[in-house]
Amino acid sequence: MSGHHHGPPAAASDSHDGPPQGVAAPKVSSFRLLATLFIAGAMAGIAVVIVYQITLPAIKKYAGAKIEGAVREVLRAPARWDTLYLAGDKLTRTPPAGVDIGEATKAFVGFDSAGQRTGVAIEAAEPGFQEEVHLMIGFNPADSAVTGYAVLDQKETPGLGDKIEKDTAFRRQFHGKVAPFTGTKTTTTDAHKVQTITGATISSRAVIRIINNAVALWLPRVRAFDQEGGK
Repeated sequence: MSGHHHGPPAAASDSHDGPPQGVAAPKVSSFRLLATLFIAGAMAGIAVVIVYQITLPAIKKYAGAKIEGAVREVLRAPARWDTLYLAGDKLTRTPPAGVDIGEATKAFVGFDSAGQRTGVAIEAAEPGFQEEVHLMIGFNPADSAVTGYAVLDQKETPGLGDKIEKDTAFRRQFHGKVAPFTGTKTTTTDAHKVQTITGATISSRAVIRIINNAVALWLPRVRAFDQEGGK
């Protein structure tokens, strides 16, 4: 019998496919992360601009229609109107140079079917109870009588402050009132007073203040335009 010596089995080869122990995950550099965020932000910004450019014509058309409707309302459906532009502190029939005609400050002069001026409509905005109240105001330059007002934009308290737009009785009071006028809590027939809205006194007085200031500002401009022959 041969005397072969059987020693311990040879160690297994260390050639398995498992992951090496203790190896950290690769790190993402701060520069690469910032670059990714920048690209994503830029793409989002471009998308917003594209959407804005697509919707801008519709927005301008809606705004123009709202202005036109307000002019008709406060001038009580004139047969026609002319548009005047503010250049410096003077009114002119020609838009000021270098100003987008849509952004130019304007006055709308209404006429009846016989060609007689019925009033002037102008825009004005001042703080209300919540945010700015934006009005279209009509007045007669001959005697400072208000022909009416329309709300172009307001964010007053629903059910209270927003009555400056929705309460037709309050709005009707201004027709024929002579600016400047004051607010009162009681019914009045005084040509210089307006009854404020119960529960919305601040918003009511904001409308009064806006109209008073607008007429005081625009009346001299319109009269100066008339004196210069309406050029």
